Amino acid sequence: MVEKSFAVTVNQIRKSFNTVNGPRQVLKGVSLEIEEGSCVVIGGENGSGKSLLMNIIAGLEQADKGTFKTSGRIGLVFQEAETQILGETPREDIAFGPKNLGFAKEKIQTAVTKALEATGLTEKADFSARFLSGGEKRRLAVACMLAMDTPIIVLDEPYANLDYQGVKQVNALIKKLKEAKKTVIILSHELEKCLALSDKFVVLYQGEIMFDGTPEEGLRQNLEQWNIRNPLTCYNSIRDMEW
Repeated sequence: MVEKSFAVTVNQIRKSFNTVNGPRQVLKGVSLEIEEGSCVVIGGENGSGKSLLMNIIAGLEQADKGTFKTSGRIGLVFQEAETQILGETPREDIAFGPKNLGFAKEKIQTAVTKALEATGLTEKADFSARFLSGGEKRRLAVACMLAMDTPIIVLDEPYANLDYQGVKQVNALIKKLKEAKKTVIILSHELEKCLALSDKFVVLYQGEIMFDGTPEEGLRQNLEQWNIRNPLTCYNSIRDMEW
């Protein structure tokens, strides 16, 4: 029997915030395991706690209780990817992280070139980063993670405000990340766009995990009870689509 290696292990994470009406518990004892090299979709309506959970794991928020462990650095791609752009051009932006990590000049150049190629941004390397499309900005954010050799990449609502072409670009990139054996975590309520690409499906509802299993098992659940649209009710599988 092959022993599993986990990229992320979460144990009983709890988090509350003070509101005008008193404390509000947002995460209610969440436990979760994500295998290294897997692609996981965490589905849930807005406010379910998806982003907060990933912010805690990425070190941007502190849990009230519970523990977590990761096998390496986590790269978080925000829903508004343009807020992560620090360089004038994609080339400058991608180089920013490796420079801060103290990479040698030649290593930075090699890392930037490989990241541009992996995300299909080579032709846009010296364009103004601010004028990239939504899909291209998300790819640029991922390129920055690749240049730093980040093993775990979280995509927070990666399809927000994207047209069909943008969705295709993001999914093509997810497939490349899977092929490169990166651990990919997708936070989304748009299951019809990503569930067929995943190895594991988790439903988070009102701060609690309601389902944790395979995508196939998940599609047999009454997802509407957790305010999630079931792709089978209105869409065919995208597993065999050419991205």
